Amino acid sequence: MTLSVRPMELEDIPQASGIEREAFPPPWPATNFRRELKSSSLTHHLVVYEGLYESKRLDGEPEGADCNVRSSKSKLETLRSSLRRLFRPEADRIAPRQRILGFAAVWFMADEAHLANIAVREAYRQRGVGELLVISVIKLAIERNARFITLEVRFSNKTAQALYKKYGFVEAGTRRAYYTDNREDALLMTADGITSAPFEENFLRLSQAYARKWGIRI
Repeated sequence: MTLSVRPMELEDIPQASGIEREAFPPPWPATNFRRELKSSSLTHHLVVYEGLYESKRLDGEPEGADCNVRSSKSKLETLRSSLRRLFRPEADRIAPRQRILGFAAVWFMADEAHLANIAVREAYRQRGVGELLVISVIKLAIERNARFITLEVRFSNKTAQALYKKYGFVEAGTRRAYYTDNREDALLMTADGITSAPFEENFLRLSQAYARKWGIRI
């Protein structure tokens, strides 16, 4: 299975809605994806889909070029250049209608990025889809110069908590009776200083390890 990531498009809404219903059954309120995609410049939706797309290098280098950059660039620029190469630019992708495996929604306000929603098809859980979405959200937040990322996760969802901690999130508080379906508490988690060199170094290392494990080309 080959995974790729790109922004959500209107054609993806039926699949995204189905994934949301599967992951968050009623009485969880359904997301109005069409309204959010067409009207909100502060909300970004990403999808992971199965397959490849053609692309050109952002800097004009041929595919497979070494990820090293000229020594005149700063360390942070080098890290960001390497992160950009982890995923291909969406401008050159093939036409939509791929099978969508999962999606994430992230809100931006001032210097905060908030991971508002993340969902994966049940049949594709524990197969790298959720981790790719987390990587993509962090990458987007870094590109948008957010200073920190916040999220809520169910207290019972230890698997998701472990994934977030792996990528630098720490526990920051509790939201009581946050989830409307069963009034379960939410654990508030945050990743701070995401544009610092230490964070980006660790993020690049984890992203490259993920790419090797799941066969995504860097």
